[in-house]
Amino acid sequence: MKNTLFITSLLIMVLFGAHLSAQETKLVKDTLPTVGTTAALGQVNGITIAATVQSPSAEETPLQIVCVFEYEEGDIYKSPPALPPALNGLVHIDHQLNGLITELRKSGKFKGHALETLLLNPPSGTIPAKKLLLIGLGNKADFKPDLMISVGSTGMREALRLGVSSYAHASDLKDGGLDSPTGLIATNVIKGAVEAYQTELFLKQKNYSNLAPVTKITLLAGPAFYTITAKAVSAYIKTLSN
Repeated sequence: MKNTLFITSLLIMVLFGAHLSAQETKLVKDTLPTVGTTAALGQVNGITIAATVQSPSAEETPLQIVCVFEYEEGDIYKSPPALPPALNGLVHIDHQLNGLITELRKSGKFKGHALETLLLNPPSGTIPAKKLLLIGLGNKADFKPDLMISVGSTGMREALRLGVSSYAHASDLKDGGLDSPTGLIATNVIKGAVEAYQTELFLKQKNYSNLAPVTKITLLAGPAFYTITAKAVSAYIKTLSN
């Protein structure tokens, strides 16, 4: 237990740019999962739920979902409270899109109100994702974890509308500068996605839907948050099969 707490403390120090000794740096590197680490966490209604250590700027997927708060000057670039640039998926994707995310938010073209959406078709040579969906999280000060259930539903419904068979989701709360309960956030996203998909299955049974099945959802997580995400979502999926 003491060793776990010590490693956790080192991870927090790394996230906020603290200098570590060579021995401490090695311990963190040996503990953290590497980029590309992935695991299937379970299946729900034929959908494989997976977690992967990856930035949304580098994930190959038909649809990449990222979430953003209402704009505050320089918010994703102010670390702390935002994650440092090297670990910040929103910073990565903003850079890859030549500052477009910041421009959309700062100009008010995408205000980031809760559940507001904007679908982008990234040009070749920017990010690997074929389509990019922005979902608003509203005012950071008013955020409640339950909003992520609706965010999960919104993402799934857009995936169904587009007819993609898989998509990747990055909640990006810590990237946006909000400390948040990682496991609960990830679980709520999957809960909302499953509820939306089950509604579509119901409509298909009634002949009111031309459902193109979604077969995989990939939750993207940073190295320090991958294990927490995987454990929480795995536990949630098990409750659905009981």
